[in-house]
Amino acid sequence: MNDYQRWLDEAKDPVIHQELVEMTPEQIEAAFYKDLEFGTGGLRGILGAGSACLNIYTVGKISQGISNFLNRKEGKKTIAISYDSRINSTLFAKTAASVYAANGIHVYLYKELMPTPLLSYAVRYFKADAGVMVTASHNPKQYNGYKVYDEKGCQLTDDAANEISALIEALDIFKDVKSDDFDKLMNEGMIEYIEDDCLETYLQYIDTKRIPSIKNRDLSIVYTPLNGTGLVPVTKALKRFGFDSVAVVKEQEFPDGNFTTCPKPNPELKESLALGVKLLEEKHADILIATDPDCDRCGTAVIHNGETVLINGNEMGILLVDFLLRNKKIPEESIVVKTIVSTDLIFPIAKANGLKVVEVLTGFKYIGDTIKKLEEKGEKDRFILGFEESYGYLVGTEVRDKDAVVATLIICEMAAYYRSIGSSVYKALQEIYQKFGFYLNKVDSYTFEGLLGMDKMKEIMSALRANPLMKLGDYEVEAREDYKTLVHKDEKTGRVTDIKLPSSNILVYML
Repeated sequence: MNDYQRWLDEAKDPVIHQELVEMTPEQIEAAFYKDLEFGTGGLRGILGAGSACLNIYTVGKISQGISNFLNRKEGKKTIAISYDSRINSTLFAKTAASVYAANGIHVYLYKELMPTPLLSYAVRYFKADAGVMVTASHNPKQYNGYKVYDEKGCQLTDDAANEISALIEALDIFKDVKSDDFDKLMNEGMIEYIEDDCLETYLQYIDTKRIPSIKNRDLSIVYTPLNGTGLVPVTKALKRFGFDSVAVVKEQEFPDGNFTTCPKPNPELKESLALGVKLLEEKHADILIATDPDCDRCGTAVIHNGETVLINGNEMGILLVDFLLRNKKIPEESIVVKTIVSTDLIFPIAKANGLKVVEVLTGFKYIGDTIKKLEEKGEKDRFILGFEESYGYLVGTEVRDKDAVVATLIICEMAAYYRSIGSSVYKALQEIYQKFGFYLNKVDSYTFEGLLGMDKMKEIMSALRANPLMKLGDYEVEAREDYKTLVHKDEKTGRVTDIKLPSSNILVYML
């Protein structure tokens, strides 16, 4: 209540002030029960007034903490900023830009919304010291978020995130944040709009990753950006590289932070693809591709024997590896990177083709960090593909996060290739299963929201550690992995081995 009263007294923004005035006791508790927590993925929160929500004041505080982090070292600092179609994304991007510029950090800001991969690319293009992407990815409309990238265009890893978090927590949200008028800072040259040449060089970069040997590109494509950022870069890339038959789902074509046609704009969810599937079936098109609001992930559907089939993230990761192996000269000891929760089908495929598989924790930042380590050894060309089961793919190394623009292009090239040889994406997947074995993937996702959600999740994980499961359904647990203690234990022999990855609150059971 003290925090609430302070915000009433000091939050001068009229929209925020009015929201504070109209709050019920329950809303006050939800808005002030904590401060937003900054982690390796930045942060995400519900839009609204209060320290637990995302608004211009919490965005200002985060930006000041990162400014202090960057300004610890001498010299001119720069930062690149992009934003998606969500409610207040433009406002938050300009708020952040004003704070950085007032702290002497030169800002490169996209003049219109752009996807996450274009932010990662811009950091590298401008040789910036950091990057910010204002997005809540595929979450419902009431959320927004703030993702932070390092000088390599990769999401922050644990050490930097912990240091920034401490700097943010040390700040007073009203007294310690430096800012100035956006237009004034623009006129002074501290904020600079990113021109079209950045997107153009990105498209030139894509040209080096595609498969030009596929000549017949007469493919019928249905595309939906799910009212997000994908429309311009995806359709430009498809047209430039020979795909002229692209039908965009009209209801989801243009940016709309309310996501009225798909309340959960997540390409993993069947209901989010409903309008795309409808158009796919009406047109008898070859393929449907949907990108999420910040266009870093994409979902795919095809028609097989008259029925629409959705291809999940594990399956598409495997298909992409197989397709690249068929159509590119890939040196032995090249690397595929996957997260620990993604399909193990990659192992026999890699073994048969002389590839090495690197497993990392969940979170694409670890895939980006793997590329960074390869780059430091002069071996980044060994990286072929990174993928995760949640529909994220990365081909190439000039972007260090999931890239649905490049992925969309290569998926369409793959569909065109199989069509040209009398096959299909679906048939190619079945051939892979026939050759290497059938793998079933299923995800059950449980959400614990509100004041008690985090506590409930912690209780569940603590209980699972205190009373280890010996059976799951009808199956005995043969081994377990605890990524918090970094221990693999074989229940039959009692043998314990170390897990060589960073610590994370994950439990894995082998049955």
